[in-house]
Amino acid sequence: MAADRTELVARYLRGETDVVAARDAASVVLLRDGATGPEVYLLRRRPTMAFAPGMHVYPGGSVDPRDREAADHWAGPPPAAWAAAFSCDPGLATALVAAAVRETFEESGVLLAAHRDGTPVTDTTGDDWERDRLALIAGTLALSDFLAARSLLLRADLLRPWAHWITPEWSARRFDTRFFLAALPAGQRTRDVGGEADRVTWLPVAEAFAGFRAGSLTMMNATASTLRDLAAHPDVASVMATPRRIRPVLARPVLDGGRVDYVYDADDGPAPLSGLVEPFGARDVDPTAIS
Repeated sequence: MAADRTELVARYLRGETDVVAARDAASVVLLRDGATGPEVYLLRRRPTMAFAPGMHVYPGGSVDPRDREAADHWAGPPPAAWAAAFSCDPGLATALVAAAVRETFEESGVLLAAHRDGTPVTDTTGDDWERDRLALIAGTLALSDFLAARSLLLRADLLRPWAHWITPEWSARRFDTRFFLAALPAGQRTRDVGGEADRVTWLPVAEAFAGFRAGSLTMMNATASTLRDLAAHPDVASVMATPRRIRPVLARPVLDGGRVDYVYDADDGPAPLSGLVEPFGARDVDPTAIS
């Protein structure tokens, strides 16, 4: 794969790449408190997947055009607040939040929703829930119809905006991904239900980041960067209370004396991409492994 990326980047630098549009997507960092600090839910993508094979990722996926219809079944900060956080229009913000809720349910069995009387959803393990989850995955059921049929409200207040990463322009498959945080709701539990994953696990955030640094857990830099930031917090409440100013991260290659370096646009101009996953200033990560 590294050789493939090297050739893709070389073609991009030669101006031979037909840049494809990035698809809007949402990814949710699902957290719970553990004995040593926050723990994170990770899925390992099957090695046969076209995008990010074998990588450890958070639940997430592309926006469904019908996700915009979820505004009629909403509780919590309005779409305008999410639009401000992610610097997008309210319609797209609605779709991103809805996609975050939908994909979390599809890939973990956890539903960030409440009944219309305000009582939280606490158990989604029944056969009827499973039928609906599979229908959402298949696309035969829209999130808005699912919520309406069950008299549920999407709980936007259970999410927090965290990051925004865009797949580099040299990639054949590109996603414009907004990352959210969510704490595992009381009474719910994750299940091994993701068809795109061959393994799911809860890991202490610090352990997961250390695994990335050691090379034992393969993941994209977007995933690792999130873990690095989360590792500074003692518990989930601290993480969820942290304000974030979000700006998009789009890696681009630059030639420096015949060597290819990778940078992104920081507040003060171009900065090394590797700095986003470095705990102590090391520069030994794969700078192209980002989403």
